[in-house]
Amino acid sequence: MSVNGKVEVKRAFIGAGCNRIVNNVSWGACDLVSYGAQNAVAIFSPKSAQILTTLPGHNAAVNCTHWLPSNKFAFKAKHLDCHYLLSGDADGAIILWELSLSQNKWRHVLQLPQSHKKGVTCITGFMVSESDAIFASSSSDGAVCIWDVVFPSFPGGDCQLSCLETLSVGSRPMVALSLAELPGNTGHITLAMGGLDNKIYLYCGERMGKFVRVCELKGHTDWIRSLDFSLPVCNSGEANTVLLVSSSQDKGIRIWKISLQGSLAGANGTSRKNKISLASYIEGPVFIAGSSSYQISLESLLIGHEDWVYSVQWQPSSAAPDTGIAFYQPQSILSAAMDKTMMIWQPERKTGIWMNVVTVGELSHCALGFYGGHWSPDGQAILAHGYGGSFHLWRNVGVNSDNWQPQKVPSGHFAAVSDIAWARSGEYMLSVSHDQTTRIFASWKNQDSDGESWHEIARPQVHGHDINCVTIILGKGNHRFVSGAEEKVARVFEAPLSFLKTLHHATLEQNSFPEDFQADVQVLGANMSALGLSQKPIYVNATIETSDRNGNDDLDTLESIPDAVPVVLMEPPIEDQLAWHTLWPESHKLYGHGNELFSLCCNHEGNLVASSCKAQSATVAEIWLWQVGSWKAVGRLQSHSLTVTQMQFSHDDNLLLTVSRDRQFSIFTINRTGTGDVNFNLLERQEAHKRIIWACSWNPFGHEFATGSRDKTVKIWAVEKESSVKQIQALPQFNSSITALSWIGLDCHQNHGLLAVGMENGLIELWNLSIKRTNDGSTTLPTCTAAIAVQLDPFICHVSAVNRLAWRNSEKSENCTSMQLASCGADHCVRVFEVTVG
Repeated sequence: MSVNGKVEVKRAFIGAGCNRIVNNVSWGACDLVSYGAQNAVAIFSPKSAQILTTLPGHNAAVNCTHWLPSNKFAFKAKHLDCHYLLSGDADGAIILWELSLSQNKWRHVLQLPQSHKKGVTCITGFMVSESDAIFASSSSDGAVCIWDVVFPSFPGGDCQLSCLETLSVGSRPMVALSLAELPGNTGHITLAMGGLDNKIYLYCGERMGKFVRVCELKGHTDWIRSLDFSLPVCNSGEANTVLLVSSSQDKGIRIWKISLQGSLAGANGTSRKNKISLASYIEGPVFIAGSSSYQISLESLLIGHEDWVYSVQWQPSSAAPDTGIAFYQPQSILSAAMDKTMMIWQPERKTGIWMNVVTVGELSHCALGFYGGHWSPDGQAILAHGYGGSFHLWRNVGVNSDNWQPQKVPSGHFAAVSDIAWARSGEYMLSVSHDQTTRIFASWKNQDSDGESWHEIARPQVHGHDINCVTIILGKGNHRFVSGAEEKVARVFEAPLSFLKTLHHATLEQNSFPEDFQADVQVLGANMSALGLSQKPIYVNATIETSDRNGNDDLDTLESIPDAVPVVLMEPPIEDQLAWHTLWPESHKLYGHGNELFSLCCNHEGNLVASSCKAQSATVAEIWLWQVGSWKAVGRLQSHSLTVTQMQFSHDDNLLLTVSRDRQFSIFTINRTGTGDVNFNLLERQEAHKRIIWACSWNPFGHEFATGSRDKTVKIWAVEKESSVKQIQALPQFNSSITALSWIGLDCHQNHGLLAVGMENGLIELWNLSIKRTNDGSTTLPTCTAAIAVQLDPFICHVSAVNRLAWRNSEKSENCTSMQLASCGADHCVRVFEVTVG
């Protein structure tokens, strides 16, 4: 393969959790869902349960997103090619994005002029026409801004944006907004806002601004959390009523009715009275907008949730072309609360009294409730996002009656992902995060079709500390990994039988799971201990006894932890199964370090694990070597004076490379004696960079290695005759600190490979490296030629620091042209790239 072979990179998979904040999620008329994942806006398709892309541009956590048109206006938007998305972040910035469905292309249209000084708390909008929208944004700085945007008639055109009004609401900021057009074709717009003072404020304005407060609605006894206007409701052929639903931390939901009373220019100024029904027994204030007056009444009070109600939303309207009216507004409300349930409310046919008709929720004890609930544009699916950064989707699959069934959704970490590792044969990828979980992602092959899609298939560790590092044991035998968290002990985990069988289904490989191996694995799954630190095995023979104990145990308090039920999964699992039933048992603890674990690595033979911890002195910075199997400490390597940031064994396992915050790298020779003892010697220590060295990686074909540092440089070194180390190449300076490196071998004969370079700004580059050695026995150093192969498109890269890069296999097989590169970052994302070498 030539050094200049063309390299192409495509996105294969993205896993990312949802920022844990209200108003973060929006389901658009284009049937895509947007949400904030750290500083990125992530877009996923509910149909495929895959994250399609992440949008870079924000410099702070994304608090809220809102589609234009949203699901409320889907009945008008079926033929639109361009859809628009607003996203607001914790610094007050709001960005407008354009999606062209025909080209499947995203574009950063504009960033709104800085109108908010603090974080954006809510964005809402509505479509005045196909090319014109009005939207409002609220912020912690106590301001509410109302904007008008005119969309271009073709993709890629300029949007015309104008700020209609900025309202100051005082020291108690607003956290919920909703906009609507008042009924009666007056051209007047009403804005409802609610926040920390328990009242709902109604503002009215004209199409071009001049918003004034017309009334306030009292009734809730705690913060207002969500507001949503319905589209005009038809009574006897006239659409002269609009409904507003509000929810609060007082656990209640209120429905307010705003009715057109008549024109002020009517006969004698008398207003036409609607007949008083049982449901509208409390009349509220009357307000005037333009030449019309409107009566507000409390339509209903819905009590059913047992905790704060974070969101309420009207079911999206459907087109009704036969009746002469453009749409039909269903009398149906979706609410989501911190009691882990979502409810659908509808009025009874006879009495008109609103009742809870559907309740769905999560029973997993780890979920702390839902931050929001959303309808699909067709009203046949509902989506919640929860405390664990997770999504929960139910679809109505019933034919004649409602039957809401859970569906697959994307999942991922909801805090920085600190480390990743591939299984020894590349069947799955393991990631650990500061969200205190370890997750396994795998490509699930579909038996019916030829396709395959990536999903989270297990969550082996749910811990009580942030997890910093992980390594997979590469030797023969059962799947095992070692993880290190913000504690002084490393923990060893072994795959249970339920996982082995699930993996067998996912990969569709008949030979990967021999029967005799099943007999050796006596553990079916694992249970979490009460403190959430250790995971105890559930044995194959003990399953009946466990279920009996469950049946007799009537005491189900908040403190008691239910037993896990490990099962073999025939399809990708949903959050409820992942959170509890896919744990791996912990087999050993490795005690020795004086501080929190920071990095781990395993040799290629799978019999030695190295570990390091956070350190401020040479004695604490020593590296411990552990014998796999007996798990005894067999060596303590001293060289560095500060934290060792990464370690890696050379591919022949004879050398161990370590890099540290003290700006030095060290090379140790590792020799195994026949008795199983390990002899090690410090071969070389050098100050290699001007700043912290974050990353290192060996050449799979020899004793050359790369180091990457905060000084924005990558250097290539060669170990000479196993006696000294010399620098043979320095790549041109990068624009950002180097935080991750991974070297893959492409051609053994030409000693040619690709080096993946990950940076603090989230970008990734691939470099062609060719090492030329002289084989005539002379002492001349090998030479290295380097050339950039490809800079990855920012739209498929991370938006914050890349924490780790890992190729699926360290060497490309002979006739294979495509390889897979995994990456993880501080933006909560795990990514897999398909790299094709031409």
